[in-house]
Amino acid sequence: MKQTLIILLLFINCSLVFAQQEKNDIHKGNELYKQHKYNEAQESYQRALKRKEQSTEGNFNLGDALYKQKKFSEAGQQFNKIASASNNKTISAGAWHNLGNSMMEQKKYDESINAYKKSLLNNPNDEQTRYNLAYAQEMLKKQQQQNKNQNNKNKDKNKQNKDQKDNKNDQNKDQNKSQQNKQDKDQQNQNQQNQQQQDQNKLSKEDAERMLNAMNNDEKQTQDKLKNQKLKGPRGHVTKDW
Repeated sequence: MKQTLIILLLFINCSLVFAQQEKNDIHKGNELYKQHKYNEAQESYQRALKRKEQSTEGNFNLGDALYKQKKFSEAGQQFNKIASASNNKTISAGAWHNLGNSMMEQKKYDESINAYKKSLLNNPNDEQTRYNLAYAQEMLKKQQQQNKNQNNKNKDKNKQNKDQKDNKNDQNKDQNKSQQNKQDKDQQNQNQQNQQQQDQNKLSKEDAERMLNAMNNDEKQTQDKLKNQKLKGPRGHVTKDW
């Protein structure tokens, strides 16, 4: 029994030491935060959370230190964890508010609006959150209008590119057609020249045949003449053999 009591006392003492060290780390982090040494404050809060993971003050202040370093995504995750886990409306309202601010810095206006609305559910009288909600709604409208304008611009650009492409295709078609017509005309001229050449060659052959026939006829006539002359014999004294 005495041994069990000693162990219990040691456990209590250790818990008290850990609790005191956790508070010291948070206190040190708060002092560093006031001095704008946000990175060192973050490290101090993280040491405190290693001793007591569920420390609301440590978690909340860690989120603030991350936010001050413009680590908005990490800060948002920290505040979302606090807001979702806490049963204290004041703490939840503050966490949702800070989550809304973290989303705003990332231009995630839809998510920031939802966070501000949840903050107001926990604290309806918070005018700062109400103002931030109206501001986020206005920024969302501007973002949607910008997206719409950009989409229209992209559509116009795509249409312009399509028109240019169509015009280029038409020009290519006209050019190809013109080139084809030229090739067809050149081919037609070539065919005509070939036909004329063939006709000339044909005429020349016929002429040559006629000339050859004529020469053959002349030669025959000449031979006939020579033959006739030979048959006639020489003119002069003839001895008659009776």
